Amino acid sequence: MTENTIKHGLKENASQFWILVLVNAFVGGMVGLERSILPQIAEKEFHIDSNTAILSFIIAFGITKAITNYFTGKLANKWGRKNLLVIGWLFALPIPLLLIYAESWNVVIFANILLGVNQGLTWSSTVVMKIDLVGEKDRGFAMGLNEFSGYFAVGLITFLTAVIAENYGLRPYPFYLGIGLSILGLLFSIFLVKDTKHHVALETKDSTKEKVKNVFWNTTFKNPNLSATTQAGLINNLNDGMIWGLLPLLLLSENFGKDSIGIITATYPLVWGLGQLFTGRFADLYNNKKILFYGMLLQGIAISTLI
Repeated sequence: MTENTIKHGLKENASQFWILVLVNAFVGGMVGLERSILPQIAEKEFHIDSNTAILSFIIAFGITKAITNYFTGKLANKWGRKNLLVIGWLFALPIPLLLIYAESWNVVIFANILLGVNQGLTWSSTVVMKIDLVGEKDRGFAMGLNEFSGYFAVGLITFLTAVIAENYGLRPYPFYLGIGLSILGLLFSIFLVKDTKHHVALETKDSTKEKVKNVFWNTTFKNPNLSATTQAGLINNLNDGMIWGLLPLLLLSENFGKDSIGIITATYPLVWGLGQLFTGRFADLYNNKKILFYGMLLQGIAISTLI
């Protein structure tokens, strides 16, 4: 591959782009694997009554993913996007087996630590690689397609695991989906995904923008726009974790069946994913600040209706 053959754009890199879309669907499926049924396993099989103890698996996942995301950004240029993607899938392989055979809640916590590393490496790698491929013009659209595939898969697998659990029990059958997802994700990443380092080199060569000296300081505190976006992302993920952990418990306390819980908890990421097909493109064309404001406002109104 020579510099003259490298081009940015969705059409120019269509095959690689859509392979990455599919790979990120596998990534999202790994989260959907436990979204509707793990709180039920905590209560019914491990007899954990404390909400704090039940939600500990989400806390373990969130902290691990946040730390992994930070280092993924730093290591992407050093080790290569594809290498990080493959490493992320290696962390995913034992997760379904741990959840199937777990005899203590600590094993479940450990599985979610591995899931946090898996998500931090794989989700971040796929979105960055898509942005590398399309270049500056269609970054919002690329991001939207990435989030669509990931969150639509979260919702779909959430629903499928709930249906399987309703008919065959909470364990082991729902987690067989995870075995398939992790193997397919690893094989696709090794044999079909190509690294985007040449696209990065080309864009870096042509770029006239000044590099940020301290990314963490600028995005978290110094730059008002980036800081506000970071805070919005924090709140958004905080709300996501609440819906992930507390909503199934609320529905379970109201005697909803496993299939009903699956449908309700799956609807949220399914709509999220479908919405990304439009909002990603909007981000390339319209005022991002207004989109962010109305999105957060709508999220607050929706959550308030659950009280």
